[in-house]
Amino acid sequence: MNQGQSINLIEKSTVKKTMKRILPFILLLYVVAFLDRVNMGYAALQMNADLSLTAEVFGLLSGLFFISYFLFEVPSNMILNKVGARLWIARIMVTWGIVVVLQGFIQSATHLYILRFLLGAAEAGFVPGIILYLTYWFRARERGKATALFFVALPLSALIGAPLSTWIMDTISWSGLAGWRWMFILEGLPAVILGVVVIFYLTNKPANAKWLTTEEKTWLEGELDKERKLSAKLNKTSHLGMLKESKLWKLALFNIAGFIAVNALSYWMPTIIKSLSSSSTTNLQIGWLAMIPSIVAIPSILFTGWNADRTNSHKLHLGASVFIAMVGFIGCAFVSSVPLMVLMLSITSAGLYGISGTFYAYITFFFSESTAPVGIALVSTLSSLGGFFGPYIMGVFNFNQAMFIIAGFLLISLITLTTLKLSKKDQNEMEDKIVVEI
Repeated sequence: MNQGQSINLIEKSTVKKTMKRILPFILLLYVVAFLDRVNMGYAALQMNADLSLTAEVFGLLSGLFFISYFLFEVPSNMILNKVGARLWIARIMVTWGIVVVLQGFIQSATHLYILRFLLGAAEAGFVPGIILYLTYWFRARERGKATALFFVALPLSALIGAPLSTWIMDTISWSGLAGWRWMFILEGLPAVILGVVVIFYLTNKPANAKWLTTEEKTWLEGELDKERKLSAKLNKTSHLGMLKESKLWKLALFNIAGFIAVNALSYWMPTIIKSLSSSSTTNLQIGWLAMIPSIVAIPSILFTGWNADRTNSHKLHLGASVFIAMVGFIGCAFVSSVPLMVLMLSITSAGLYGISGTFYAYITFFFSESTAPVGIALVSTLSSLGGFFGPYIMGVFNFNQAMFIIAGFLLISLITLTTLKLSKKDQNEMEDKIVVEI
């Protein structure tokens, strides 16, 4: 066997091992995280009446999470880069799990305001932290697949959470506590447990991986080091200088609309379906219907992420996804039956979730090793403001108005994407980062 064949074998075994070891676990973490973030939407089917919450108050409560998320995300990502992913992600999970459990004992809207703010602070930094963590393990050519699989957690959490949350609410009322309270308690505990598991399972960097051979560690560190050196040469902007970079602001503006749209649907989909259903429809039946858009979203997010990697056409895939989502939202404004609404929500979900994995792979091309922790977090943080406005828009405006407003934000997103034109030099640099000579 010659040297080239030997390196190819090491490459295949290393990539396979890292994919199998890391991706399923972080996917599980994000499923739990997103479920704990948006289970308010299912709780609303009972909780709003119990606590006398109006649509406007519920919209504000849903979005409040993102205010503290916005404030603490960049500092959180910088801490993760200093102390290591294993310790910091464990901290994030344990604290957010505790806050979710506490939501099961609230007695007023004021209690919920406080806990939603604390939940955002606790979870801040998780998503950009994982995106940063993936850059420690995967080369640019595999990052689209890795991020796409990670973001499958968004529709998967809805797929699991819709029947689970509504089943808990309809069937569990132990110790006289309402079903929605038990939903928060039972769905918050897995985050605490997994936070402890992270300490023992997650590996900070390849050099610490006991599950890789010495040859595999050496090869992977060498490959990633080549990309870091190239990235440092291509992206010389400092942390402060990044704030002057138009690309950073354009990336954030593009993604704000996605946050508005995803969170509007995540928090309000059960209520939307219930409003069109008969009075005899149970919470569990609403949960089953809410699963359908998530089923459609899973192949969409995988295809766009993986095909964007294969064809090196992330921007084209992002544009197509935004357009599909925009058409879906406009369609929602014109239908008034449950089957047609579920169909339009499915089209919307296919577009929205197609954006996620592709976008977060795309933005990693714009940052070096030293600027990535802050750069990724800045884009994510600025984007997270959309998470506040999405649920709030649904609470303040009537349904049809809200659908058109969100579609308008997606149009702005699409226009912004067209301005993110890479020069020929930038295009060559991006290709160099994807195909690094061995």
